[in-house]
Amino acid sequence: MYKNYYFYNYVDSKGRHEVHTGDCSYLPAYENRTYIGLYSSCSEAIAAAKAKYPLKSFDGCYFCCKPCHKG
Repeated sequence: MYKNYYFYNYVDSKGRHEVHTGDCSYLPAYENRTYIGLYSSCSEAIAAAKAKYPLKSFDGCYFCCKPCHKG
C-alpha cells in the first residue's frame, strides 16, 4: 500500500530528520514538515529523501516507520 511520506524540518538530538507517514499521529504540523512523496515503504521514502537532500540524515518514526527507525 502506498502512503504519503514527510520529514520533520528540524533535526533530533542525533542530527536526523524524522520521517513520518501522512496518517501518523505524530506527523508534524504542516509548516514544520517537508513532503517526500508517495511510496510503498519507509525505506523507499528515505532513499528518495537522501537522493534529493544528500546533506541531510533521516530516521524513521518509531510509531509509523518502525522498520526504518534507528533509535
